[in-house]
Amino acid sequence: MVQRAPDPAPDHATGGDVVYLDHAATTPALPAVVDAVTDAMRLVGNASSLHAAGRAARRRVEESRETIAAALGARPSEVIVTSGGTEADNIAVTGILTARQSAEPARRRVLLPAVEHHAVLDTAEALHTTGRAEICWLEVDDYGRVHADTLAAAIAEDPGAVALVSVMWANNEVGTVNPIRELAAVAHSYGIPLHSDAVQAFGALPVDFAASGADALSVTAHKIGGPMGVGALLLRRDVAVTPIGHGGGQERGIRSGTLDMPALVGFAVAAEHAAASRATEASRLAALRDELIAGVQHAVPDAALSGDPGAGVMDGGPSRLPGNAHLRFPGCQGDALLMLLDTAGIACSTGSACTAGVARPSHVLLAMGLPEREAAGALRFSLGHSSTRDDVRSLVEAIGPAVQRARAAALAGARR
Repeated sequence: MVQRAPDPAPDHATGGDVVYLDHAATTPALPAVVDAVTDAMRLVGNASSLHAAGRAARRRVEESRETIAAALGARPSEVIVTSGGTEADNIAVTGILTARQSAEPARRRVLLPAVEHHAVLDTAEALHTTGRAEICWLEVDDYGRVHADTLAAAIAEDPGAVALVSVMWANNEVGTVNPIRELAAVAHSYGIPLHSDAVQAFGALPVDFAASGADALSVTAHKIGGPMGVGALLLRRDVAVTPIGHGGGQERGIRSGTLDMPALVGFAVAAEHAAASRATEASRLAALRDELIAGVQHAVPDAALSGDPGAGVMDGGPSRLPGNAHLRFPGCQGDALLMLLDTAGIACSTGSACTAGVARPSHVLLAMGLPEREAAGALRFSLGHSSTRDDVRSLVEAIGPAVQRARAAALAGARR
């Protein structure tokens, strides 16, 4: 039986279920996660309280922390619980920069590529706007990847001024995987910490915090079948971080706030499942992805794949996210094509869900050197644990007519 996600829009034209191809935005919660969160919500107790109920809640928190750490190749003490990937990115970039500047005021440079998620980009831009940081943009290749020699050259311009390097493990739009171990080694050769946003990588790639060499790593639960609103910053014990928020100091004094124990329990269940099923699921999704790309390009011969083709190896895993297919459709506007597919009952994305509704070309594609005209006609199809061959077939059947209508609409608009 085909497993489908419930229609996210009550007024959807089909009035029924959708073919959900937007797992990179969020993936359906695993049934075991729903059960675990429901059971945990019946418990009473603040994990910071000293009475028996509080201690019971604390035990659930620490057991969950241990499970999450094991799934990511980290120590439990390195897991800082956050509200998700965005907060983890903000704490890492702002907190590490601030701590470094407190010790060495000359360290003002933050090195990152322009293809980063906005949680990193906008944090760096805010620090630059307030005069606290200078941004050094790392060049990426045609696939959106940062190379070790590029990073080494950027640091060498003024090593004593660099506070932090931040490079995402895998790009959330085009799926390209970065050589994090190589980049971390380069940064460490200059005594500079490296942060990586691993939100898309966790569950899809062999993410091992200890082996990666990264000093800080951001992850979130809802990309792996866990609850929304909970994530983690993995942080090595010897990395100084200045808190960006203040309160009870629950997480090593770095992140304050009452811990959402039920959500953390759900995160742990999802993390354990992701670690156990990653290899087989990655193989299944890569096959589905390749079938999707081939089918779409057969239906629309001039559709072009963005990002790494996926045939290579990076840090012991594939060079492209197994479930990512990012395609450009010449002569189309991505948002118009998305809505036509939505009407046909197919959910996908024009890019990061965090910038949905903003009619502008992908900053990732522009940073990769593509002209605005090409970048404007792109769609991301992302597969996950509920994806099936029937989902792929549905897209392949719908994409040709949708592209024809989108091109006709764009042509009519140009003639006005």
